[in-house]
Parts: sequence; structure tokens; C-alpha cells
Amino acid sequence: MPLNHYITLGRSGLRVSPYCLGTMTFGEDFGWGASPEESFAMLDEYRDRGGNFVDTANIYTFGHSEQIIGDYLKQNQIRRDSLVLSTKFYCNLLLGDPNGGGGGRKAMIQQCEASLKRLQTDYIDIYWLHNWDRSAPIEETMRGLDDLVRAGKIRYVGFSDIPAWKTAEAQTLAHFRGWAPIIALQLEYSLLERTSEGELFPMAQAMGMAIMPWSPLKSGFLSGKFRRDSTGHVDTKRTNMVGVPSAADYDIIETVVDVAAERGISPASVALAWVRAQTGVSSTLIGARRLDQLKANLDSLDVTLSAEQLNKLREVSKPRLNFPAENNEMLAPMLAFPDMTIDGKTAPSMARLSD
Repeated sequence: MPLNHYITLGRSGLRVSPYCLGTMTFGEDFGWGASPEESFAMLDEYRDRGGNFVDTANIYTFGHSEQIIGDYLKQNQIRRDSLVLSTKFYCNLLLGDPNGGGGGRKAMIQQCEASLKRLQTDYIDIYWLHNWDRSAPIEETMRGLDDLVRAGKIRYVGFSDIPAWKTAEAQTLAHFRGWAPIIALQLEYSLLERTSEGELFPMAQAMGMAIMPWSPLKSGFLSGKFRRDSTGHVDTKRTNMVGVPSAADYDIIETVVDVAAERGISPASVALAWVRAQTGVSSTLIGARRLDQLKANLDSLDVTLSAEQLNKLREVSKPRLNFPAENNEMLAPMLAFPDMTIDGKTAPSMARLSD
């Protein structure tokens, strides 16, 4: 699948590439990122392959990521409308200022204007609430976002890392009040982090929101660098920040490595292909510190796993979900439709209750 085989994002008219270029690594301000020159090279590679979707956030390298993207657009005279450019708000870059971050109207507008200045553009395609501000009424956040849409400062609204119940409340408010809806969710999702399948995935599918997984390689744990019996040094500058895999994680990692060996491809390609194949997943966020890493990740678009391989990975990584997700998945169908097939799924017999 090439990058220019576009996907319509959620219940919207916005078309994006199947991989979105995430730019948390743009800038070396956190001690492990890419230089502006390397960042420019990654943007070139992504766009040359037909990619049109670039994501950043005001907090990424303290605003430097946005500045690098803005410089790239300006120096290369990129036609702004050819790119779907998204950024996020919530994180405070004005320490000591209680209105420097969060989801209130004053904070939101200030953050939007600052991002527009760094990005050197007059509008943002998708503006993401980066986290839930418990102290700001969600109706204030949603009305403020709608005002930004009406003012032409942003085109669409997205949520990132917000609880399912709060997201559903926000979407319902937007629907009944005629405000701009949430078209997509950014969620951490990988073979090592699947708990969002309990509430967030079904909510998103029911309410017309695309799912955009972030960290599909779980901070590099699924890249092939980490092995259970490896004694060598892992070449990652992020290990001190994200830690190392747990003992249980290695059962999943080793299965990914085994499937990769069967196919003659990298473990990263297997992990990315599995995420892409999951129901509800739209454009997947990928990032890299180096151009060669980005090229390898983009090459994984050519990988399609077999049904047997997908199931093998699904079973070894099966998560324990919060109540009532597992109850609704297993017990509820048996109680309502015992021994019947509904929408292609056959419910168990009531006799299972006496087992």
C-alpha cells in the first residue's frame, strides 16, 4: 500500500495517508531527537513517497518541533493546502502562568496563536486536545474549538488520550449543539498496549471517530532491539525515559521476532502491519530519530500478514480489559442469544453456565 492510497479520516471529508509522520523527535531539545537537517530529510522522504499527513504538538521539544516544520514549509515553498498539518494543545509552555495550558478558552486561544506563529501558517488542519483538563468544563473546550473552526484558525477537532466517557460526552454535546465534532482519536496502541480495545475502540467506531494509534512500536520495544536473552547494549537514547520491557512483554516480543523470521522481514514491520490490520484503525502515527529508521517504517506498508500470523499475535498479546468489557464480550451474548448466530458471531450455549 503506497502512502498516496489515502484514507478518509472518521466521519469527515478529510483524506490522509495511511501513515502519519509524527514529529515528537524533531529537535534535539530533549536530548535524543533529530537535528533540523535530519528532520528536513525525513520530511522530504515522507513527502516524496506521497505522504500528506504531518502531526506535531506544542510540547514537542518545547515548541521546536513546530518551528522546524514551519521553517521547512517556508524554505521549501511548500503549497500549504497540499499538506494535512495537525498539532495539539493542553501542555503549558509558560510555566507559572495558570492560563498557559489546559483546555479553557483563554488557554486554548493563546496556545493556538502561538502554534500558528511557530508553524508559520494561518490555519491548522486538525487541532487535538492533548489530554483531559479536569478543571475546565468540556462544553467550554468544545465551544472554544468550534469558535476556532468558525474563525478559520482550525479545520477539524481531534482528541488525544482522553477517557472514553469524557470523549463521548464531548461528542454528544457537539452533536446536539451543532458544534464541530471530534473526527479522530489519538490513542496509544500496539501489541504491547491493547487495553483501549475495552472502551475507546467501540466508542470511536459507534460515534464516527477514526482511531490513530501512537507508539505502535511501544517506544521501540517492538523494533527488534530488545530480546529476552540479549546481553548487549540497546542503542536507544530514550531507554532512560521509557524504561525497558517487562518479563511478560518478552513473550509478545519473541512472538513478533518469530513471525518476522518466518517472513524474512523486520520485527518493526510485523508490529506495524498488525496494528494497521485491526478493525477501526485509520492512519497510524510513526516517528523516527533517523532517516534510515523512517525509510524502514515506511517500507512496512508493503507487508500484509496472513490470517494465521495475525491470530498468533492477537492471542499472545490478548489484554485483560477493565470491567465490563470482557463481561459484555463473552457473557452478555450467551445470555441474550444462546446457540444463535447474530451478525456472523455465534453465542455459546447456556450450558456453559454450569461448566
